[in-house]
Amino acid sequence: MQNNNADHEGITVGKAIEDFLFHCQYEKNLNAKTLNAYQIDLKQFAGYIQTYPEKQAISSIRKEELKGYLQLLSSFKPKTIKRKIASLKAMFNFLEYEYDNFINPFRKIKIRLKEPYTLPTVMNMQEIKKILQTVYKHRPEPFSIHLYSSKAIIRDIAVIELLFATGIRVSELCGLQAGDVDLRNGKIKVFGKGSKERIIQICQSEILTALKEYYKIFKESIQQQSHFFINRLGHPLSTQSVRLMVRHYTTQAGITKHVTPHTFRHTFATLLLEEDVDIKYIQNLLGHSTISTTQIYTHVNAGK
Repeated sequence: MQNNNADHEGITVGKAIEDFLFHCQYEKNLNAKTLNAYQIDLKQFAGYIQTYPEKQAISSIRKEELKGYLQLLSSFKPKTIKRKIASLKAMFNFLEYEYDNFINPFRKIKIRLKEPYTLPTVMNMQEIKKILQTVYKHRPEPFSIHLYSSKAIIRDIAVIELLFATGIRVSELCGLQAGDVDLRNGKIKVFGKGSKERIIQICQSEILTALKEYYKIFKESIQQQSHFFINRLGHPLSTQSVRLMVRHYTTQAGITKHVTPHTFRHTFATLLLEEDVDIKYIQNLLGHSTISTTQIYTHVNAGK
């Protein structure tokens, strides 16, 4: 889009959102998860603005409407409010950049939200062992491997082992392409937030064995689909499926703690700190853009 000094006057809120999402998808190449969050948040704002018939043009929105919207959001958790406001700010900043004469209403308002400081949930070694024992307890006998239920357990073992061994995000795990997993050299290429690439070296032989066994069984379907982890229909394994998988084995292991795929990530980082691994190295393994994000695990470690 070109900078324009006049045309923004008649742009509706709906059209502004459409232009912004187009910019995010095709010019900034943001991932589907971010685009979906923007779409949900901005659709909610558009619904709010519809209650003001005289404010349908994006240029007519002022700080009073933003304050009213903030009041509407007050029932949400601080983290959710921050995200929704950030989505809105991003769109108005985009419009300000596109149109020289556009008045950004956020320039006239200061919003400060204090998010409560909560430490992430982590598992102890006993809980980790319980989950792994539960998963491997269901490991099928070779003669039954032709059954899909048996194949699924081999896949589940590979998924759980990889979550524990690498601290990989569930979205990263589900997004792995077949070409990203080098089983011969034990390396995995991961594309994290902002499409930042990092290489994770798999050193434990048990993890590689689990991944190789999974690949051997699902090889044909993987080559047809291109994703490394696939579901019953041969489609990419979804993040929701992994969450349900983790919940299933956690419950069977008799663990009452709320455990998610991200809990594995928190646990991975905390255990490395307990082993005095350099925090910069942990930052690189986790794919954190700033060291401050990684440093939260020092607080978890100190509180154990």
